[in-house]
Amino acid sequence: MKQIEHAPQWANEEIYSEVYKLILNEEFQQLLNDINERYLYWDKVKYQKSDLVSNPRVLWIALKLSRGFNAKNIQFGEYKFTYNLTDFIQKGLHEFDLHIGGHLGTKNLIPEDDKKRYLVSSIMEEAIASSQIEGAVTTRKQAKEMLRKNIRPKNKSEQMILNNYVTIKHIVEIKDEFLSTERILEIHRLISHQTMADSKDEGNYRKDNEVKVVDTVNGQIVHSPPDYQDIPRLMNEIFVFFNSEKDKKFIHPIVKGCIIHFMIGFIHPFVDGNGRTARALFYWYLLKNGYWLTEYLSISRLIVKSKTQYAKAFQYTEIDENDLTYFIYYKVKTMQLAFDSLREYIQLKINEKRKIINFQKIRGINSRQAIIIQWLYEEPDLMFSVKEIEIRLTIANQTARTDLMKLVHLGYLEIVDMNNKTKGFCRAAEFENLLKRELPKLK
Repeated sequence: MKQIEHAPQWANEEIYSEVYKLILNEEFQQLLNDINERYLYWDKVKYQKSDLVSNPRVLWIALKLSRGFNAKNIQFGEYKFTYNLTDFIQKGLHEFDLHIGGHLGTKNLIPEDDKKRYLVSSIMEEAIASSQIEGAVTTRKQAKEMLRKNIRPKNKSEQMILNNYVTIKHIVEIKDEFLSTERILEIHRLISHQTMADSKDEGNYRKDNEVKVVDTVNGQIVHSPPDYQDIPRLMNEIFVFFNSEKDKKFIHPIVKGCIIHFMIGFIHPFVDGNGRTARALFYWYLLKNGYWLTEYLSISRLIVKSKTQYAKAFQYTEIDENDLTYFIYYKVKTMQLAFDSLREYIQLKINEKRKIINFQKIRGINSRQAIIIQWLYEEPDLMFSVKEIEIRLTIANQTARTDLMKLVHLGYLEIVDMNNKTKGFCRAAEFENLLKRELPKLK
């Protein structure tokens, strides 16, 4: 990724007089508002066309003055940060309050009897995507098959995905508890298990200043984290910030979650796994504060599709005087896309469920068995283990075994040896003939 250009010094008295002449101009004010709603940095601002301004530095100084006038301040240790709540951000926060938190009508978004299956799927998606952001190389299909079939990871990429999956499920269990040193080290231990060059770094803060954030394309250092000796003190301030329910100054929970996410990346307390830990804490913080639909959102899946913008959101913040708005803007925009994606996914599943009605007409089977038959009808080469059906349908192991054996008895499935210990279930030779007899109108 190309190195981000430093903005010109905005505290320039020579240009102030020109700025002051424009500041009351309504057209100029509208230009400032438009740029601030997209929260552009200098590398984009300098290309903004306007008949009012001949020198882009004038526009940049005006923007910096307007941003500074409304900025809110926050500090961790000696590091001072600011952020602005633009109309775009506030509108997004309002929509999230209505749709992903509380009890204001969202309960009807996800059909009650499908919640467990949607939750398992979304946790898998989040685990896979969060690992892919950090370089895990695998397809979603391969990764999901590993998780569903409970297959032992074959490489570091698969181990990262399994670790994330285990970590997210762990966070759901402890979501109402306080964050502490012990908790975050346990989160990191789960996330980094068997993926570190030195296993002693699993679940421990880094012990030197050798860790740098480096651009993978050109090898340039884009961030030098705080001194390792300051990590315990800075992290303790993060814990207070995370656990505090009555701040002197109100900060919207989603904004706080964004700040926590950024600060873990900024402090970089671990040798590796900082990004995965940061995204896990963001996930945890939103669940802790009542944004229950977060469990069903795969925010990381959208980040994977915009990794460059994700990296730039960190860099813009640091290069522009620790202005957190760049990062908050990016996260809010990504959450909006994740929510839209969830709604599309649920509608797709509702449409699929309508198709299942045909298979539920088969005599002698239950709704779960109808789903299994539909899967095999649409993908003839599928093979299931009992464990995979247990995970896919979120049912007890014995229930999964009973369902499968009933389908074997009816002639839809046959049993094959997957290995010395595990039996597999696949389409029987009579599968299609049985379906034609039971469902002659099925296309």
